[in-house]
Amino acid sequence: MLLSCLSAAAQTPRETLDIGDEPGRVSTEEVVIEDGPYARQVVFFRSQEAPGTLVVHTSERFLYLVMPGNRALRYGIGVGRDGFTWSGLVKVSRKAEWPDWTPPPEMIQRQPYLPRFMAGGPGNPMGARALYLGSTVYRIHGTNQPETIGHAISSGCFRLANGDVIDLFTRVPVGTKVVIRHGPSI
Repeated sequence: MLLSCLSAAAQTPRETLDIGDEPGRVSTEEVVIEDGPYARQVVFFRSQEAPGTLVVHTSERFLYLVMPGNRALRYGIGVGRDGFTWSGLVKVSRKAEWPDWTPPPEMIQRQPYLPRFMAGGPGNPMGARALYLGSTVYRIHGTNQPETIGHAISSGCFRLANGDVIDLFTRVPVGTKVVIRHGPSI
């Protein structure tokens, strides 16, 4: 009887629910997007911005670290979903490794199932590193959902695969200028 139950359970198709945010899901810091358009790479990038500046193109789903000689290190990112996109000029005000996460009250109101506080670590949706953007509630941070890179899914933050945000974290000091653009520029 036990064998027939186990056999029936093994043959039953499994259903996966897409719940969006999954606090507590564990991803390692080694996750890096290695192929495709969202893989980290040096690209041609014409800009008036000084080397060391971060330029976020939300409509393209890329973050650029400006380098000399019309080049930039490009990272694939996840961006804010409809209603949560923004543009502006800020500076990196703080950096944190394995940051804690306290969802803002507006997020709790929209998603009441979220925890009120989550200590930093591999199960934290903020990922392995975070760059805090000025005095806003927004950050450039890692993610425990690397499959969301290239999508508009967040509440306004910019997410990178953990391996990519660790790389960016080592390259960008506090005080770095960050330009966030939402539309294509001419």
